Amino acid sequence: MHGMIESTENKVAIVTGAGSGIGRAVARQLACQESFAVVLVSRTRDNLNATRDAILEATGDAARVLIVAADVTDPEACRAIVDQAVQTFGRVDALCNIAGAAPLQPIEQTTDDLWRNVIDTNLSSVVHLTTAAWPHLKDRQNAGGSVIVNVSSLASIDPFPGFALYASAKIGVNMFTLCTGREGVGHGIQAVCIAPGAVETAMLRSLFDESVI
Repeated sequence: MHGMIESTENKVAIVTGAGSGIGRAVARQLACQESFAVVLVSRTRDNLNATRDAILEATGDAARVLIVAADVTDPEACRAIVDQAVQTFGRVDALCNIAGAAPLQPIEQTTDDLWRNVIDTNLSSVVHLTTAAWPHLKDRQNAGGSVIVNVSSLASIDPFPGFALYASAKIGVNMFTLCTGREGVGHGIQAVCIAPGAVETAMLRSLFDESVI
């Protein structure tokens, strides 16, 4: 979908990790129950298409869905995501940072590449997208304000063995959310951090079996 939709009456939400799991559920909820236009972000276009199809089946309105296949670990890609959202819908009211990577890895098997990927996926992406979206979120101050929702993890509070990298990245998300929330007060921007425990997703199933849970 290209080109700008003039004077959309829908609020607009960017949702990362929208191809599966929590991200897909949040995008569908926003589109179906809250009547948001949604910008679906993930690396895999096929997964995003499946999320769009689920929204289309429920709402019958494909015009309120924009697919952006992008790697949120890339700062330029993060800026491009926000640019495409604004070019298409003219505004951004909500940023939902849900994309994550949670390798279960003993400390002695940590590599530089693994650490960089965990930090970039879970924390750097939140920083880059928030920075890019901030001016547009400030623009909504006189229209009821805007919100940033970051998904952290219970691992940032009570880490499971093997989650040293993941927990460290997510505790950074917690603090960044606190900082953006305090700075956003004067601009009508709320910031919320959610720290789920075990959630029934494909990522969880790839890490643990039922006996561990």
